[in-house]
Amino acid sequence: ELETLEQEEQERLELRARPVERRTHMVSHQHGMTVTKTLQEGEAESQCWSFSYGRAELRGLLPEGASLLLLRVLACRQAVPPDLVFPAIDTEGHLCTSSY
Repeated sequence: ELETLEQEEQERLELRARPVERRTHMVSHQHGMTVTKTLQEGEAESQCWSFSYGRAELRGLLPEGASLLLLRVLACRQAVPPDLVFPAIDTEGHLCTSSY
């Protein structure tokens, strides 16, 4: 029964004209999880979006950090169970599925 309580991701692209910075913050709470996406492009005002998901929707959630760990375990075992599918959160912060 592992559960993601909080996760922070940050990506920064250094472009000549304007750097781009993307941040994703996921935090678990009593009713589920809130995902906040922030986008900063150059000197422009940052844009922010927030999504909330209920516990039932997130049952078995596989965030990016856990996905990397799972891939290493599968590589060590040299086997992938058939139809291995998990709920995940895409780069835009929306709920999707991740299959192996």
